Amino acid sequence: MTEGYNGTVFAYGQTGGGKTFTMQGVVDPATQRGLIPRAFDQIFDTVAVAEETRYLIHASFLEIYNEEVRDLLGEDPKARLELRERPDGDVFVKDLSMHAVSSVSTCEVVMNRGWKNRATGSTAMNAVSSRSHSIFTIHLERCDDPAGGSKIRASKLNLVDLAGSERQSKTGAVGDRLKEATKINLSLSALGNVISALVDGRSTHVPYRDSKLTRLLQDSLGGNTKTLMIACLSPADNNYDETLSTLRYANRAKSIKNRPRINEDPKDALIRQYLDEIRRLKEMLDRSGSPASREEIPRPATPEPQIIEKIVHVSSASLSLPSLSSVI
Repeated sequence: MTEGYNGTVFAYGQTGGGKTFTMQGVVDPATQRGLIPRAFDQIFDTVAVAEETRYLIHASFLEIYNEEVRDLLGEDPKARLELRERPDGDVFVKDLSMHAVSSVSTCEVVMNRGWKNRATGSTAMNAVSSRSHSIFTIHLERCDDPAGGSKIRASKLNLVDLAGSERQSKTGAVGDRLKEATKINLSLSALGNVISALVDGRSTHVPYRDSKLTRLLQDSLGGNTKTLMIACLSPADNNYDETLSTLRYANRAKSIKNRPRINEDPKDALIRQYLDEIRRLKEMLDRSGSPASREEIPRPATPEPQIIEKIVHVSSASLSLPSLSSVI
């Protein structure tokens, strides 16, 4: 990720299969921490041996509940957000909040805050079933030439916890739970259709627009991302059909060929804006002739000082998530 490649890891399987535990885990014992906090460790282990290179790191956390996109870290976690598409085809969430992070502990605070706002409910198969798909994203910008600010790479790591596929006859879902299950199954079906279209090779149209989930993961499926799918299975014999379905899903997904590339010199990189602003302020200070004149220098609206402090120095060593190197 620190070399400029995008990455995505998502857990798929039936409800109660262990997807949320795989992604989040538990704090104690430490051996049962999930993939998301372990990703924090690897990123900031790289930060700890910093030299020569700068990184700017932000985090965002959203959920897709009943086909509505919500910001789990926003002032109103239930507010509906809209998807937008840039001229280059990149899909993003309008008004999604971004939070600067500078350590593992701040990442965990952000993660836990968002997790508390996530929609969950009780079914016959899972007492705390996730009723939404969640996407925790780490956004990272790297500058190899702090003086010139010309060598900039930007990347992101999507850590996705999908809601579980479920059968109404087994979960006993009624009312709101049944409505949630219907939306979940429709979005997972859309995801399966996208995978089938990509694997088929003869399809001229890939139905990314059939759901909010597939639109947000568009770049992760057949695009510019290194992607890993984790298939979560139930050991119970009465879940045989669901287990077989998950394995077939994974077997199709592994045949997708992505085209990851290093994201070099992005035009809208935040770190470039910050470096330009710092350079401008230094020039203003150099031109000022006295302490009095320095006080007259107007304070810029952006970037705010506390944001500038979030630019952390790191080395050019690469983040190594071993399994992330596998491309679907």
